[in-house]
Amino acid sequence: MNLTDELKKYADQSAAKIPAEVLAIMKNAIQELESSNLVNQALKTGDKIPTIELPNATGKIISIQEQIKKGKVIIAFYRGGWCPYCNLELKALQEILPQIKEKGASLIAITPETPDNSLNTIEKNNLEFEVLTDKDNKTASKFNLTYKLPKELLDIYLNFGINLEKSNNNQLGELPITATYVVDTKGTIIFDYIKEDYKLRASTEAIIASL
Repeated sequence: MNLTDELKKYADQSAAKIPAEVLAIMKNAIQELESSNLVNQALKTGDKIPTIELPNATGKIISIQEQIKKGKVIIAFYRGGWCPYCNLELKALQEILPQIKEKGASLIAITPETPDNSLNTIEKNNLEFEVLTDKDNKTASKFNLTYKLPKELLDIYLNFGINLEKSNNNQLGELPITATYVVDTKGTIIFDYIKEDYKLRASTEAIIASL
């Protein structure tokens, strides 16, 4: 089963377990995000990426600009290790890591979660690529990917045991739209996949094809 099928299967199973009124709030939040026109303002294919220097899970500063000198770089913005869809995506990316390396490229994931939480995600999913912490979504904001969650959705997340204040170490209540980019050695985006619905992610086949 490929990533797209796995995501749909999980979404269908999850929807069957969630109360209708809760599901309605979650769907409405996605619709509001779609109506906000944020995706149309996000960086896309043909755009240059901003300077990115962020700490990895052990606190080492990683420069994307240094990485692209060695080859193309795949950048995946994800919400956090608490998100089951993000975990499915990260596992799928790990599976294609050998193919990515064969093509002389590298893979980097970016999340607003603290390095400690990122380390947990890395260990849980046996990840062998860098996971960087984007404190307060400052880098995601440069890509025009950051949005504020409505209070009723934050309350639902808390009921699910998801505390964004603790995960992200701030009280902003913000997340990045999940997005995948492929950047060439000149810093130009050559592939993008950006959807307001966090249940949708770039297919691994499309990512490999873009390289």
